[in-house]
Amino acid sequence: MIVVGSPVVGIDVSKKKLDAALLAGGKLKYKVVENSRKGYAELATWLGKQGVVIEDVHACMESTGVYSEPVALGLSDLGLKVSMVNPTLVKGFGQCENMRNKNDRADAGVIARYCAAMHPPLWEAPSPELRHLRSLTDRVAAMKDMRQQEENRLEAYTFASDTAMQANAKNLIAYLDEEIKRLAKEIDDHIDGHPGLKRDVDLMTSIPGLGRVTAAKVISRVGDIRRFTDAKKLAAYLGVTPKQRQSGSSVRGRSTISRMGSGEVRTAMYMPAITAIKHNPLIAAFAQRLSANGMAKMAVVVAAMRKLVHQIYGVIRSGQPFDSNYLQKPLAS
Repeated sequence: MIVVGSPVVGIDVSKKKLDAALLAGGKLKYKVVENSRKGYAELATWLGKQGVVIEDVHACMESTGVYSEPVALGLSDLGLKVSMVNPTLVKGFGQCENMRNKNDRADAGVIARYCAAMHPPLWEAPSPELRHLRSLTDRVAAMKDMRQQEENRLEAYTFASDTAMQANAKNLIAYLDEEIKRLAKEIDDHIDGHPGLKRDVDLMTSIPGLGRVTAAKVISRVGDIRRFTDAKKLAAYLGVTPKQRQSGSSVRGRSTISRMGSGEVRTAMYMPAITAIKHNPLIAAFAQRLSANGMAKMAVVVAAMRKLVHQIYGVIRSGQPFDSNYLQKPLAS
């Protein structure tokens, strides 16, 4: 629970250090510690010396992936309440303050003031099995990126008739194929070894267009989907909601995707959306209607992604597998 008026500490996270800004009693105090367990403990000790109760401190940092989550876990273990917020929100808040300086100390101060003004929701630490699943899915994605890069190089070597480099590239592609296959099996084994993960993945893969790799990616990034009160909030969290640009009678900009959430999940959802347009009966009918109304092809794909997210929310919240006749059942009864 967040208590309004409690002390807040904004933390700018970098690879080697943390820049912290404590906002208490209307005053800012600054501290720099190394980004390590030792540094987290040093920060907690320093906060105690400033006359605040550790359990009352609300720590806030930007969600920057690989560096921010270990910090959040370390500070949570020390008793601090922690929030991780979208960097875009903090940037917008800083622009509203008309900030002139841009450095780690100034950024920590902006994060502290944002936290005090906006009271962002508390971050919930993902379970160890979710963190490991995320590491596995991220590694598979990285391997696929490397494979695509090598495919591009192979094409260039082929065009240049460089047979030696062609053979080298083919060997590396074969190795990457084996590693991707091995990691995919490890993901399957990990999911099957945890009943909660297996239940949710089985529900998600009952939706035509969604495979286990995408389901694992979504769950590893989102965590417990049931924490969202409705499907629109989940779609907004993932950044697949429309962003309109209209003002008065003169500004009629084209609506775009919001891109506020996880780029990795949006990338993972793209091909399933293409597949769903062909094989998911509800999304196929939806896409045909949008196309008939003149919507651009890419906009239809984005709309299909959003519809897929709504279906994911539906099967997870209901605990029932996908049923294409669900909407017709109330009419039949």
